[in-house]
Amino acid sequence: MDAVQPAPGLPAEDQELTFGGTIDRVIYQNAENGYAVLCVVPDAKHAGRGGFPKDKLTCTGTLPNPQGGMKIAFTGRWVETRKFGRQFAFSGYEEQIPTSEAGLIAYLSSGLIKGVGADLAKRIVKAFGKDTVRVLDTQPDSLLAVKGIGKKNIEMIKESWTEHRCMSDLMQALQPYGISPAYGLRIFAEYGPESLEVVRANPYRLAMDIRGIGFVIADKIAMKLGVEGDAPLRVQAGCLYVLQQASESGDVYMPQSRLLEQAKKTLGVGEEAILDALRQLAEDERVCIEELGDACLAQEDGDDDDVDEDGGDHAVPGTEKAVYLKIYYTCECKTGFYLARLMRMPMSVAFTDRVDQVAKAVNRQPIRLSPEQVGAVALASRSKVMVLTGGPGTGKTTIIKAIISLFLSATSPKRIFLAAPTGRAAKRMSEATDMKAKTLHRLLEYNPQTHGFSRNEDTPLECDLLIVDEASMMDIVIFYYLLKAVPSGACVIFVGDIFQLPSVGPGAVLQDIIDSKALPVAMLNQIFRQNDASDIALMAHQIKEGQLPRLQNPRDGKTDFYFMRQDEPEAASRLIVDLVKRRLPAHYGWDPLADIQVLTPMHQGIVGAENLNRLLQEALNPNGLEIARGERRFRVGDKVMQTRNNYDKDVFNGDIGIVVQARVDVKELVVDFDGEEKTYMAAELDELVPAYAISIHKSQGSEYPCVVIPIMTTNFVMLKRNLLYTGITRGKKLVVIVGQPRAVEIAVARNETSSRCTRLAERLSGCAPCG
Repeated sequence: MDAVQPAPGLPAEDQELTFGGTIDRVIYQNAENGYAVLCVVPDAKHAGRGGFPKDKLTCTGTLPNPQGGMKIAFTGRWVETRKFGRQFAFSGYEEQIPTSEAGLIAYLSSGLIKGVGADLAKRIVKAFGKDTVRVLDTQPDSLLAVKGIGKKNIEMIKESWTEHRCMSDLMQALQPYGISPAYGLRIFAEYGPESLEVVRANPYRLAMDIRGIGFVIADKIAMKLGVEGDAPLRVQAGCLYVLQQASESGDVYMPQSRLLEQAKKTLGVGEEAILDALRQLAEDERVCIEELGDACLAQEDGDDDDVDEDGGDHAVPGTEKAVYLKIYYTCECKTGFYLARLMRMPMSVAFTDRVDQVAKAVNRQPIRLSPEQVGAVALASRSKVMVLTGGPGTGKTTIIKAIISLFLSATSPKRIFLAAPTGRAAKRMSEATDMKAKTLHRLLEYNPQTHGFSRNEDTPLECDLLIVDEASMMDIVIFYYLLKAVPSGACVIFVGDIFQLPSVGPGAVLQDIIDSKALPVAMLNQIFRQNDASDIALMAHQIKEGQLPRLQNPRDGKTDFYFMRQDEPEAASRLIVDLVKRRLPAHYGWDPLADIQVLTPMHQGIVGAENLNRLLQEALNPNGLEIARGERRFRVGDKVMQTRNNYDKDVFNGDIGIVVQARVDVKELVVDFDGEEKTYMAAELDELVPAYAISIHKSQGSEYPCVVIPIMTTNFVMLKRNLLYTGITRGKKLVVIVGQPRAVEIAVARNETSSRCTRLAERLSGCAPCG
């Protein structure tokens, strides 16, 4: 790469600048996301002035299909890179089409138009002169008069030119609305040459179709395009946005009264406009509206088509209504149908002597099972579908192994599948049972092209027993697709801890199943742990029961649960860094990255995940080769976490890996996830966050040898019993709480498990309609 020779008087890195230049050559281009590294010659107006070099500089940013010779006005900022020095990172651009004949020839022959080389470009410009661009735009068939252009290649030329012009026009049109070229490329990939027309006709489609563009951005575009505040298009989109926000908070439906209030605040329109929008959305089958009557309704039996997709009146008129996004209504209703159908069908496995085989399976375990645990194994032997729930140390894993042993002793058949919602939970399950466990998405064979699952009622899973661990993490959507794929003769066991935090997605599936009393439940209460010195399970049990855990550390140090008092957040953050970097590795021989995990109640604040990640990165990995993405800096050797499911990479939300390579020139990272290396291009870096410290929510389904948890009153809004309980139960060998006794007291006292809006329990118990 050409070295950049900075000129005197360089502007500050945070100063936005615009300059014109000509692309000398394309150093790197990613055709998939548009990211490019360009060698650019500044125009005469900027060469050697205002901080620009006299000859060439390196520009980086998103520019679809860049070609040497293109004249571009770049808008961006100077950035300093460790390896390549000063570069111009552009966030916007405007293509400047040449007007001279020589410039037009170079432009057309740059590779921009398929099939047009230097000789053909000369003949085109000779024929049309300065009108060449107008002819290409409005009368492309006139090119047939040019020697060398016939019916065979005219269509290719027209298609290539149209695509380039449409993409360029789209990029220019979107920039005033703050939409970067990277998003512009996604829009063009979705809508093609009609992109600009789609955006102008209904900008709210962007919020539904383009990842990263939500209602707020789409609404700004709409306002600038002149869409009226009470336009039906806007009000409908706003209602969908409010419902989506509710689902992201865990609700499957939203009470209509609450939806009306929230939509009025969001949109600034009257109630009648919102009700009209809801009626239209229901008519278009984008939402479903159902009465929330007090009376229990009989559960309706029937096949798949019996679900009232329109959400008709099912209860006493005039009562509160439930408003669902269509997908969640379908999932909740049909889940009840599939579960009921599964429970009606006989087991595919057969036991010659059920009682004797249960006893033998129990006796094969290396430890003596309690009567409570034996009862759970016996219940599994006679249940088509059941729940096994209990806190840490109650022996859930022991019972799973006994149940597997039991089913392996069946006469025929005995195909056993194990699964969990996350990769880390599946890995733990595999290690505990010596059997392969998969994530639910891998089990159901998710297809990223169709955005659906290959396994369903037509091609069901080929199993006789399915055990799903960490079932409290299942949301209503994955639960629905799972039940669709379970063969009618299979037995299913859902294992989990209902006192942990509920799923990130909408619903409270495990709690609803238990509350419905529709399935047999084995509830484990007696605690068994590895040895007498283990206090983690005892402290977690006390917290679950609303009792304050022991905050005085024993003098002999024989404990795996420590409380270290710090009353100031700054002092707490310093202590956490010292624990992770020095004290815990020195005392226990642990690896700070592999064995120790900091878990925080919140993202923001001095003891929040973001600040602790900055401090821990500087303490543990100050000199790694670095790539910046916004305010985040990723270094080789960093611990990072995936923040959304990426099916193309086979990496899922919550997976943790280590950065093993940084390609600074093209802003790419290579991350090792449990031995599998995945490459992240510049536009994909938003999927990663540092993971020296993660939120307790993100830790669900995982266990670590040691966890360090800050509990401070500055995190008051998140100080809740189930959050503290979930954090403590992530630790296998050691838990260290850093903070204030008062903060722990508040968390234990606040048993405010936010009630989620879901009717699954009612549907399973027959108190609400079911498909």
